[in-house]
Amino acid sequence: MNLSKLLSVLPFYDTSAPIDDITINQIEADSRKVNKGSLFVCIEGFTVDGHDFVHQAVENGASAILAGKDVNASVPVIRVSDTSKSMAIVASKFYGYPTRQLPLIGVTGTNGKTTTTYLLESIFNQYNRKTGLIGTIQMKIGDEVYPVHNTTPDALSLQKTFDKMNRENVKTAIMEVSSHALDMGRVNGCEFDIAVFTNLSQDHLDYHADMKDYLHAKSLLFAQLGNTYDEENKKFAVINQDDPHHSVLEKSTAQHVVTYGLDSDAQVKATDINLEVTKTEFTMVTPAGSTRIKVSLIGKFNVYNMLAASAAAVSAGVPLNMIKAALENVQGVDGRFQPVDDNQDFATVVDYAHTPDSLENVLETIKEFAENKVYVVVGCGGDRDKTKRPLMASVAMQYADKAVFTSDNPRTEDAQAILNDMTEGLQGDHYTVIENRRDAIFHAVGEAEKGDIILIAGKGHETYQEIGHTRYDFDDRITAKEAIQQKVQ
Repeated sequence: MNLSKLLSVLPFYDTSAPIDDITINQIEADSRKVNKGSLFVCIEGFTVDGHDFVHQAVENGASAILAGKDVNASVPVIRVSDTSKSMAIVASKFYGYPTRQLPLIGVTGTNGKTTTTYLLESIFNQYNRKTGLIGTIQMKIGDEVYPVHNTTPDALSLQKTFDKMNRENVKTAIMEVSSHALDMGRVNGCEFDIAVFTNLSQDHLDYHADMKDYLHAKSLLFAQLGNTYDEENKKFAVINQDDPHHSVLEKSTAQHVVTYGLDSDAQVKATDINLEVTKTEFTMVTPAGSTRIKVSLIGKFNVYNMLAASAAAVSAGVPLNMIKAALENVQGVDGRFQPVDDNQDFATVVDYAHTPDSLENVLETIKEFAENKVYVVVGCGGDRDKTKRPLMASVAMQYADKAVFTSDNPRTEDAQAILNDMTEGLQGDHYTVIENRRDAIFHAVGEAEKGDIILIAGKGHETYQEIGHTRYDFDDRITAKEAIQQKVQ
């Protein structure tokens, strides 16, 4: 694309040299990916400033530089006030505004985002719609799986991805949308058709100033649904009416609101709920009718996830019988209340619960069907919200008969210091501190007796442990199975 034409979407910019005869073949924000004909965008991040890599980008073939500072380069430099926002605008044009052709569902909230997106994927696949999925665990286009580095990728990566989805005939895209992504403008340029809010509880206060700021970031997704109406392309805000923050989200959008919940008079709700050890049953009431749901997913928190996904699907026009069939075929999501079974006489469950609220939800579910003792193995991540550490430990002590506090992903913090934050002032003595996570899991498995339940919380689907700046291979599920096999031999 001609550079002048590409930049026509930017109202104001300065150039260091003529740009009329320059053709741009790709846009990159990583100088290592630059090739001949690239527009290199300088993004100033938390630890790396793209302006420091202009020389490398030019050496690799960059035809022009989009910068927010004065830089010296042998190719034209386009100076703008905000490179992050300009990148989103330019990338959207370069890739032909892909989300205008692709129905897009965004899911935000503290807990339940991943499960809700996977449920939506199952529903739309049941409806014979090819899906694209972007989330914490992975990115998928149809059956093809790609790795991800952030829950929500940057604006440039998203536009590339949505363009690829369009070219591969995806009919519905589903994306987890984090508060960081909303606050940092990563989803700028994405046209959402449905926005889903799961819930809000304490998390990410290492980034957000307070809970009000955290809620405001979440509300941006609903505000960004737009302020006008299109009869042929209705937009919906799907909101958990049982969450105390629901009214803020409802006021944040001009679009049609669809509510769901258990404890309120929501438009999509569950009644006659029966929670058991191996299954869940409930009657789902929707504007499209009612149906009885019998699923292998367990726990009240999963009922909320199913309602959220169903409310979004109903809004998108998916028939109720398709929603029912999809939910009843789902076997679970990696690292979300995932059993580890090797014929032992006690239960072991791995879950991603890494906030006080999500840990409480999972432990409450376990307590509902526990026959004997409940063990929980849990830690807290380093370089993250420190204020939730004692709260996590307190929840563990409240619901478990025996808590084992251990290392999570300490990152650049001292693991023992994190554990001290968790246990300082803790009431009760039914806990053990074992810093090494493998040893902690082996300890819990070694102590468990017939009928006991062990919850290994915090890392879920993750296949690594981040210590310092290095990621080491580590999977709670594999480690738990090794411990069980050693015990039952």
